[in-house]
Amino acid sequence: MMCMRLFLTGLIFFITLPSSFGQGNPNYKLYRSNGKEITYKKLIKELNSANIILLGEIHNNPIVHWLTLEISKSLNIKNNLILGSEIFERDNEEFLQQYLNELIDYPELDSLARLWSNFETDYKPLVDYARYNSIKFVSTNIPRRYASLVYKNGFSVLENLTITEKKWISPLPIKYDSNLPGYQNMINMIPGHVNVNFPKAQAIKDATMAYFILQNYSENKLFLHVNGSYHSDRHGDSPDGILWYLKNEAPTLKYLTISTVNQENVKKLEPENFNKADYLICIIENMTKTY
Repeated sequence: MMCMRLFLTGLIFFITLPSSFGQGNPNYKLYRSNGKEITYKKLIKELNSANIILLGEIHNNPIVHWLTLEISKSLNIKNNLILGSEIFERDNEEFLQQYLNELIDYPELDSLARLWSNFETDYKPLVDYARYNSIKFVSTNIPRRYASLVYKNGFSVLENLTITEKKWISPLPIKYDSNLPGYQNMINMIPGHVNVNFPKAQAIKDATMAYFILQNYSENKLFLHVNGSYHSDRHGDSPDGILWYLKNEAPTLKYLTISTVNQENVKKLEPENFNKADYLICIIENMTKTY
């Protein structure tokens, strides 16, 4: 009986290792920005040195959602973790906090808040981890309808919002550098056919997320923010996206970034994925998608 218990314990430990340990054909690997492989244990140790971490995900990839939860658990060993994500828009903050404080259940959250279609499978485990471990989790994103207004009319339309509505976005006027590589790339996607306000709609999301990250950051805490990778990827040699706004407002904090990339073979990071972030989660391209 004792031997069987030891065997089962070892089997469970092996199955739950947060890596591609022992796999001849791994489904993911972790890399530094320069393409050198890094272990999960070393990654966590280095992430713990940061004040704010931006984890850039691929929204429909189950591996990165699982890893996000595992990273959160590992970083919270010191009980100093704060979580935030773009999946919750600021006008839904009240409902998120009610759920976290167990004042409403999941069906009620689903009816009150604008949850993403893959919330239950991909994001609920992370939110529930915060819920049952008394971890602060905050919404950071601008309500989508206001980003849509910026896309159609530019930043000036935001001046027409009510006082209450303005509390859900970054303070006006919005700082904006159209020359940032990420925004330039958006304009150049279809030369001559992209609305000049397209990158501004991205920028108002970046600015708002950065603002609410800093509003909810506390000294001696570690803030892990989950967002789409484009919002925090490096598209050139200087900070871009959310990180540009964070560094403009709080340049002395230590920031680290993680990006998620897909490759046909994950055993070696392809040069095109170098320097996208401080760390890369490289996932096999044919991994099952959640939508």
